[in-house]
Amino acid sequence: MDLRAALRTLLTLGKGTTQGLPPLTADRDPIELFGEQFAAATACGVLLAESAALATVGADGKPSARMVLLKGYDRDGFVFFTNYDSRKARDMQANPQVALLFHWASLQRQVRIEGTVAQISREESEAYFRTRPRGSQVGAWASEQSAKLENREVLEKKAREIERRYAGGDVPLPPFWGGYRLAPAQIEFWQGRIDRLHDRILFVRTESGWRSSRLYP
Repeated sequence: MDLRAALRTLLTLGKGTTQGLPPLTADRDPIELFGEQFAAATACGVLLAESAALATVGADGKPSARMVLLKGYDRDGFVFFTNYDSRKARDMQANPQVALLFHWASLQRQVRIEGTVAQISREESEAYFRTRPRGSQVGAWASEQSAKLENREVLEKKAREIERRYAGGDVPLPPFWGGYRLAPAQIEFWQGRIDRLHDRILFVRTESGWRSSRLYP
């Protein structure tokens, strides 16, 4: 975080800002608005602006949340990656309805996204996997994500074995690892304002496009 962003955080945190969300117009696109806000968070030095809390509900009806990293977005949805045997993946298999929450504290902004997830193609996962550092590629093979681990030495030994297996060559994409795309059904933008008179704009997808409305804070 740069000095300007740090000062903004100290001066406004908990107090709200004077600048709110843009006025509603019939042609406003929430994906474009997300792009503007994501770019602003990145530009002002927010640490890991791409991090978001992913909330799922398993087959047992119990909710669960964890942080994931956004690796791409467009009009089709928001993409993140994980082990297909992890708890989050099992939850999404049982119930594809999920929520994704971005929180950029220094800007006093939140974006809430709700919708349905589906696995992306293996070709898309392969393309992203090739961009990962080699250590992260090895780690994807070594980790039985969410399974019980006897001790850390077991994990580190598996990582060394994987590294030896693929020494001198590329690490292939594991068959149990890849991406999901969250197709948004609704997107809500939240902006902190003075005296807690916050701005909230909700976009809901309809058959003809997006319908927007303002909400009480």
